[in-house]
Amino acid sequence: MPRPMWKGAVTFGLVSVPVNLHPATRRQADLSFRMLHEKDKAPIQYKKFCSEEDTEVPWAEIVKGYEFEKGQFVVMSDEDFEKAKTESTETLDIREFVPLEQINVAHFESAYWLEPTKQGRKAYALLREALVESGRVGVGTFVMRQREHLAVLRPAGKALMLTTMRFADEIRSAEDLNLPGDEKLGKKEIELAKKLVDTLAADWDPEEYKDTYHETLRAAIEQKLEGREVEAPAAKRPARVVHLMKALEESSKTGARKPPARASGRGEPKRAARGKRSRTRAA
Repeated sequence: MPRPMWKGAVTFGLVSVPVNLHPATRRQADLSFRMLHEKDKAPIQYKKFCSEEDTEVPWAEIVKGYEFEKGQFVVMSDEDFEKAKTESTETLDIREFVPLEQINVAHFESAYWLEPTKQGRKAYALLREALVESGRVGVGTFVMRQREHLAVLRPAGKALMLTTMRFADEIRSAEDLNLPGDEKLGKKEIELAKKLVDTLAADWDPEEYKDTYHETLRAAIEQKLEGREVEAPAAKRPARVVHLMKALEESSKTGARKPPARASGRGEPKRAARGKRSRTRAA
């Protein structure tokens, strides 16, 4: 069992549900590359220089500063940062229960699973069923890693999922964008567009979507390790839209087809059996 990221309790009213917090997602293993000197393949080092004296500065002489005006800084010490820390809490305080559809998806960040402790199993199940029956989700705040988080709590099968959210002042408005209005859309145009949507209508299946860039990159590294030339994948020819109505009519006649799902190559490229080893490490 993985170690929980946070231990505490979900509280609402006089009810307290002790829980453990576990990540619900994982990053695909990224391929990390080092910068090398082309001539001898030696790794490039980055050194810190003082812009005023043009000399290298040791770590012991480096401090953090906030630029409040151009070229003007206020220095913050480790003690200052320590005093500004948000105190850790062991509670997720639910402030209200709201309909999920009222929350803009732009607010959502990272997802986590909540696991009940042995003592909290019944309260956990009651809260889960109450949310299912009410059709609402809990919204509240908690502190993790010295930072206060806004979060939404919702049922997901037999589990409760906690999703951290961005605060309102972190969401940019679309009001300043140059967006179209109705643009005098004709009824026939709208009907054709709806028909095209219907040709691609399907139930959501996340397994249909793969990270093809990582698959192609891993294949290229494998080819290099085997001493072969990298083979570029066949380029997709972009569709040229001559006329919107004509394109909609043609699409609705032929029907749009979804590309087949590709197998996900999650593993690292195999190392060459001979010669100098090359490294690709997961970030």
